[in-house]
Amino acid sequence: MVCSQIVELGKKSGVKVSGPIPLPTKKLKVVTRRSPCGEGTDTYDKWVMKIHKRIIDLPAEERTMRQLMRISVPEGVKIELELV
Repeated sequence: MVCSQIVELGKKSGVKVSGPIPLPTKKLKVVTRRSPCGEGTDTYDKWVMKIHKRIIDLPAEERTMRQLMRISVPEGVKIELELV
């Protein structure tokens, strides 16, 4: 959703957009034992959090960067801008 808004913004401003390029997904795994006392059967809860990252290369001017900062980003989504 956010990626498509950024690509659409780049196309409207007339700059060459490359991406979104998916990076490898990071998986954070947590395994906990269900029984708090340690007695009983060996049953475990397995929790996995997946982190998805995308790269969008956008050679933008100041006007496009201002519009990019105004995009509404849902909670839980983080955007990192790097100026080169």
